[in-house]
Amino acid sequence: MPIKTILVCMTTKENAETLMKAAVPLARRHGAHLVGLHTLQALEIYPGVAIHVTADVYQQFNSGQQQEADAIQAVFEAYTENEDFISEWRLLKAQATMASERMVESARAADLVIMAHEDKKTDRYDQRRAQSAVIRQSGRPVIVIPMDYDGPEVGQNLLVGWSDTREAARAVHDALTLAGNASHFTLVRVTNRATDEMQDADILDVSTAISRHGHSVDVIQTEWHGSGITEELLKTAFEKGADLIVTGAFGHSAAYDFVVGATTSKLLKDANLPVLFSK
Repeated sequence: MPIKTILVCMTTKENAETLMKAAVPLARRHGAHLVGLHTLQALEIYPGVAIHVTADVYQQFNSGQQQEADAIQAVFEAYTENEDFISEWRLLKAQATMASERMVESARAADLVIMAHEDKKTDRYDQRRAQSAVIRQSGRPVIVIPMDYDGPEVGQNLLVGWSDTREAARAVHDALTLAGNASHFTLVRVTNRATDEMQDADILDVSTAISRHGHSVDVIQTEWHGSGITEELLKTAFEKGADLIVTGAFGHSAAYDFVVGATTSKLLKDANLPVLFSK
């Protein structure tokens, strides 16, 4: 299925330009409808706290929210006004504790979602961990862009972190949908022991399937030397000049990720390249 609807979740004015630099080339390449989404924060009044909220307080709160939204909308329109694809600005009230609930609802109608890394310095409280929520709950592939990233257009040189899982298979096929013509794929399996990639039937089958779409493919197996899977993926992506890392997401339970830590969570925190997560 081709990409015809792209949702870009624009949380703050600080990450607006970074997101648009990634989203616009993809929308242009695919002739996609580009939706820019921003949520207005709900004013929370905690039960048991005896405080009177005056009309002036409400007005000041709403005014600050609208000013932020207007600044983000201005960036969105500046990047889309001269484009041939259709663009749509969407401003929604959170109406809930977490803004991610509105993001998930909008994401379910999109072919691809684009979000920025979490930034505790600028993100509102209700925007925290929105990336994880959208990846887990929307059922859509999500590209997460590092703050201030200014690299090449994504989708020409892709590095896939491969494992024999449903999530990894989903990620590969999501990547095929967004890849440019005659892109290059590097399939990487990170293992804890030296093996021969030419005897790995699963990864060879996947590489052959990718090549049938007209893309070139490399297959790499690299050992996990104690630094961790995330570090090996980032190292290989740098060596290969990748513009996008592709990986299955949250193959373990939320409790496992919290207690033990997992590749998805570390990539969300540490990746210096855009990452496509598929769940």
